[in-house]
Amino acid sequence: MRVYNFSAGPSMLPLEVLERVQRDIVDYRGVGMSVMEMSHRSKPYEEINARAEALLRELMNIPDDYDVLFVQGGATNQFSAVPLNIGTGSRKADYVISGNFSQKAFEEGARFVDAKIAASSQDKNFTYIPKLSEKSFRSDADYVHICYNNTIFGTRFTAAPDTGKIPLVADMSSMILSEEINVKDFSLIYAGAQKNIGPAGVTVVIVKHDLTNRADPKCPVMLRYADQVKNKSLYNTPPCFSTYVVAEVLQYLKERGGIPAVQKINERKAKKLYDYIDASDFYSNSVEKSCRSLMNVPFVSPDKELDDMFVKQAATRGLVSIKGHRLVGGMRASIYNAMPEEGVDALIAFMDEFAKNNG
Repeated sequence: MRVYNFSAGPSMLPLEVLERVQRDIVDYRGVGMSVMEMSHRSKPYEEINARAEALLRELMNIPDDYDVLFVQGGATNQFSAVPLNIGTGSRKADYVISGNFSQKAFEEGARFVDAKIAASSQDKNFTYIPKLSEKSFRSDADYVHICYNNTIFGTRFTAAPDTGKIPLVADMSSMILSEEINVKDFSLIYAGAQKNIGPAGVTVVIVKHDLTNRADPKCPVMLRYADQVKNKSLYNTPPCFSTYVVAEVLQYLKERGGIPAVQKINERKAKKLYDYIDASDFYSNSVEKSCRSLMNVPFVSPDKELDDMFVKQAATRGLVSIKGHRLVGGMRASIYNAMPEEGVDALIAFMDEFAKNNG
């Protein structure tokens, strides 16, 4: 029996995609071998790579003057790649600190550029998104960096901040493909795959072409966007199998009406869960309502012992990986694209039963 996996990542994948992959695992579409055995220089794999890019461009309406890369190292590798590639003008970069990963990005960026905290929500334990305007940032900064959705703390930007002429960089690891965004509002987007795009092992980078030739001469070749663009993400052996699964996930999303259709489902799932929590006198969520994430919903019961009991009992009901991050505690339901609405319904039903038994 498959469980409802509420993990923040790696997260659950659509069952239909897993079944497609299962069919291909030994013999990929008649070529006589698995994608895991296939040369990345072979025509079948080049077609997989090109298909993944074409589908992502279609789903996100990515303009022609943006390059799409599938690279290794996770989003964390981009904490270094971003300043080394585009922080080479004034060598100044402004960061908005709205959670753990934006803090880590800032700390890594500060190794290479004059990094400044433009705004932070740490004063209230990252339970809100800071108010921003063009005046929040240094006019000569090479870029502004944000984390669009904060996996640990359950907050999100609901619109891209106005940075004027300064390039905006966004880590979208935990919300990409979950709601419509205008790619043209950003100069660079990156996202680890293991939440909404596919399995761990591949990272998507979407970058304006005019930013790909500004790298620091000391930038390692594997982090240099220009080399990845020139080689169509095939500079060295890429994460072939992960990229193949990404293509299957993207095809699945396309068949279900694309991002607009998926967003409606995600909004409905999140509303159900938040409405239940808000109406409860047993559970609570501390995030400002205007900043609540559609993807990651943290909540707590009246005390830590009950939180621990909740997590253990939920697992026996097939509701797994729901323990909150150590920085927040309590529980966290990550309800990414692949989480069916029935999973949210099952969680709410268990929450209600647990509250009645322990309230």
